[in-house]
Amino acid sequence: MNNKKSLTTLAAIILSLSATVAVAQQTAPATAGAKAPVEDVWKYQVKRLTSAEIDTLLAKPEKLLVIDVRRPDELTAKGSFPVYLNIQASEVEKYLAYIPKDRTIITVSNHAHRAGAVGDILAAKGYKVAGASGSEDYEAQGGKAIIKVVAPPPRAAANGSATTTVAASATTAAPAAKN
Repeated sequence: MNNKKSLTTLAAIILSLSATVAVAQQTAPATAGAKAPVEDVWKYQVKRLTSAEIDTLLAKPEKLLVIDVRRPDELTAKGSFPVYLNIQASEVEKYLAYIPKDRTIITVSNHAHRAGAVGDILAAKGYKVAGASGSEDYEAQGGKAIIKVVAPPPRAAANGSATTTVAASATTAAPAAKN
């Protein structure tokens, strides 16, 4: 009888502990395994521009160059400013000769961090960099200059297997002059 009573007590203790563990798992905060939000720390020498500062610079397009350092897929997904030079961040130093030094430059990425890094590179090379911006940050601050970038349609393949058709334009040639 003692064995039966001991087994019953042991079973009750095990069930009690199991229930406690199950309840503790269910009531654990959802953030127990989640990472804390990362602080948006600006670590670049160039200024992080506000939407108002960008709008002021955009008002003088003859003095400005916007360099968007994002990939083409990011440009079509997020949009960009009305006119920009697109050089991906990893290729900026390779294409420095194409960037004019007589204009004020704004560098752009999604949230300004790649743009900040590129702005620092350009400033170190003697370019006049007003600052960096993120297109998403600009819009979040109420900026209205971002436009959607539409990807061009696919080109027709030489063998005609493409799904789009390319229209051919007819031209007329003047008769050849007799010598």
